[in-house]
Amino acid sequence: MKTLRSLHLPARPDVLDRRGELTTILDGSAAYVPVPDDPLDTATLRDALGVDDPIADDISLVISTSGTTGTPKGAQHTAVTLTASAQATATHLGGPGNWLLALAPHHIAGLQVLLRGLAAGFTPTVLDVTDGFDPNAFADALDALDGPRRYTSLVPTQLIKVLDNPRATTALAAADALLVGGAATPVPLLHRAIDAGIPIVRTYGMSETAGGCVYDGVALNGVTIRIDDPNPDGVGRVLLGGPMIAHGYRKKPDHPAFAEPGWFRTDDLGRVDDHGVLTIVGRADEAISTGGLTVVPQVVEAVILDDPAVRECAVVGLPDERLGEKVVAFVVAAGTIDSARIRGAVAERLDRYAAPREVIELDELPTRGPGKVDRRALRARFSDQ
Repeated sequence: MKTLRSLHLPARPDVLDRRGELTTILDGSAAYVPVPDDPLDTATLRDALGVDDPIADDISLVISTSGTTGTPKGAQHTAVTLTASAQATATHLGGPGNWLLALAPHHIAGLQVLLRGLAAGFTPTVLDVTDGFDPNAFADALDALDGPRRYTSLVPTQLIKVLDNPRATTALAAADALLVGGAATPVPLLHRAIDAGIPIVRTYGMSETAGGCVYDGVALNGVTIRIDDPNPDGVGRVLLGGPMIAHGYRKKPDHPAFAEPGWFRTDDLGRVDDHGVLTIVGRADEAISTGGLTVVPQVVEAVILDDPAVRECAVVGLPDERLGEKVVAFVVAAGTIDSARIRGAVAERLDRYAAPREVIELDELPTRGPGKVDRRALRARFSDQ
């Protein structure tokens, strides 16, 4: 059997010094857990995922999840699952090309930028994001990116900064594709990008699927989408099948998410329309129970984000003696916030019980992993207030 090793992948250009190890992940000759600069996070991953312990010979990558529990799980991938993901992505986007990395490479979205570029025979360009995302530096790097086709991937918060910078917007509009994932892309942001001429592709996937496997709601080649136990509106738990599905979790052989061979049972709720297009409604584990009724945060957020004064939004349930949980909206302003207008819009388009009891303005929303809003941090911070 192989031995699982840690692989330090810094979020700066010298990550390319690890090309040799990254190549062995693609050919299956070694097995690695990517780890970040932070020594505490690295120690947590090493302990949780069994670094320096034996691992099955077919496993070449154990990639940590960015789940909501705080305890990292490790999705186990092989050279076959990673190659299937890279090939399906290239086919969907119009052919192999080179990639610009502007994400943390120890998460699946950033790692796949590197692996896709290397699999296509190119050396990716890497943006230094250790001190944050600089749209001007991003524009410089994108202009210098070589290859027959040029691709990159961002999270929504980075795309907002690009669209606020005319030079970065122009550079990105000249690329062949921008993948946006890691967090739901608000519809107003999507429309801004389209209006700016940016070739945006919304991706859906996770560590367990080797990154995005559904693009703009359409399954990539070989991917199957299934909705379990749909309600009358067709909404149910999303299951994903295909050649890029992980071989379970490291040290968790009986995890129910992989109970059905070849399938991954997500924590997401969604529906598939008559044309086979998947829409994610929200997460089963983030639903708010208020007064005996269920509110899906992402549905409320979609309404609030239509307000031109709202730049970003996160809806969570906070403890309430009468209701059990109350709906609270945290917003980052793009103008003057009118709480009554926000509540009224949600009540009109959804229902009164879904309208936020409070609208709290923040300078920024806390995030975890690859740009996902950290709802747990919001609940911890504001539950006692």
